[in-house]
Amino acid sequence: MEIEFILVDFEGTLAFDRRVHPKAKDKINLLAKRTKVYILTKGEKELMEEVLGRVRAEVYYLTEGEASQRKLELLQQLGATRTVAIGNGLDDAPLLEEAGLGICVIGKEGASAETMKKADVVVSDVVDALDLLLKPLRQKATLGV
Repeated sequence: MEIEFILVDFEGTLAFDRRVHPKAKDKINLLAKRTKVYILTKGEKELMEEVLGRVRAEVYYLTEGEASQRKLELLQQLGATRTVAIGNGLDDAPLLEEAGLGICVIGKEGASAETMKKADVVVSDVVDALDLLLKPLRQKATLGV
């Protein structure tokens, strides 16, 4: 799969209790050298700037109630077959189903069962999801590609 874009949900996927693991930030910066990374959030701009700091990703702001639809619109605009989507919540299920590769992160907050069903891959935390993209041998072992 030719990956051009990565969409990462913020709440519950990338961040837990509004904190992002330093390793996740580093891995996003590595991926940003090869692809365009978007962080999808319903959070406030000031909070996102504080939490994400020097993360090389474009923050895509969503509003409550429209998040699922807006995520799908962004995916369609970018091109689903060239996009990886990473999420955990119910509003991520359509996104993960339509993306070229959908990764569900269970994490500390858990994950929607619907989202897990729609994903191509399920991992235990966001660092594992990002490593799956950085280390092609893991993709081969998991996806058989």
